[in-house]
Amino acid sequence: MQSVSFWTPPGPALLFCPADRPERYQKALDRADVVILDLEDAVAPENRAAAREAMIAHPLDPDRTIVRINPAGTGDYRRDLTAIADTNYRVVMQAKAEDADSIIDTALQTVALIETPLGATRAHEIAEAVNCIGLMWGAEDLVAGLGGKSSRFGPDEDRPGQYRDVARWVRSLTRIAAAAHGKFAVDSVHLDFRDVDGLVAEVRDAVALGYTATACIHPSQVDYIRDGYRPSEDEVAWARRVVDGNAEHQGSVFSIDGQMIDGPVLRQAEVVLSRAVAAQEAPVAEQNSSTE
Repeated sequence: MQSVSFWTPPGPALLFCPADRPERYQKALDRADVVILDLEDAVAPENRAAAREAMIAHPLDPDRTIVRINPAGTGDYRRDLTAIADTNYRVVMQAKAEDADSIIDTALQTVALIETPLGATRAHEIAEAVNCIGLMWGAEDLVAGLGGKSSRFGPDEDRPGQYRDVARWVRSLTRIAAAAHGKFAVDSVHLDFRDVDGLVAEVRDAVALGYTATACIHPSQVDYIRDGYRPSEDEVAWARRVVDGNAEHQGSVFSIDGQMIDGPVLRQAEVVLSRAVAAQEAPVAEQNSSTE
């Protein structure tokens, strides 16, 4: 059987752009690695028809574009798919994904957005869908679905700015489900774009957990995401020593600076080198562009 080559993000910074703002399309793509044209939450219901028309009339590079479509079972969902059929886009993001059938129904390569209680309980089932190429998770719709009011601790609480435990659980679950089924994973947006320290910490943690990319809502966040996913010179040097040492020792366990190197550590080193190569090959951003 011939293998199928699925799309993967060409870089780690995925920038949302309202689909009813076509004047922002190219600016967003120039700045980020991938633009997510949003037909769902970023567009008022009365503007969605115009947003679909704009998406058709202002094409972008399909290799660097995802279209976020509305939840399955809605009229907007069907209208979104009909509009996409008139474009060259082949990758969509299914908002509020809750079952594998809704992913298969798109008939497109689909990133499933895990952001509802039901979707969270079915993350593994959703990741198994044949055309599910990746998973992303979202905190705000999740908490709304729980009847809650905040996904993060407030300034007067023990861990200000950090995710509450239920959000952290879904973040972990999404990452595990993606890895279990060989799909890439996208970390959620950091809504407070002025909170650079919080964004940097979350990106660092996402990289440590093997996320492929992080979504964002403001172009100022792109460089911080790219920097976080780019391995340092020391990390690359360590990874090369591990890979070279493995070749020298013909796969046997060996040590570097007192650290025992075995199969799992070798795989971690290989991931570091892969991220270094990906950082070199990622699209070059226009440093002064903005979607504002």
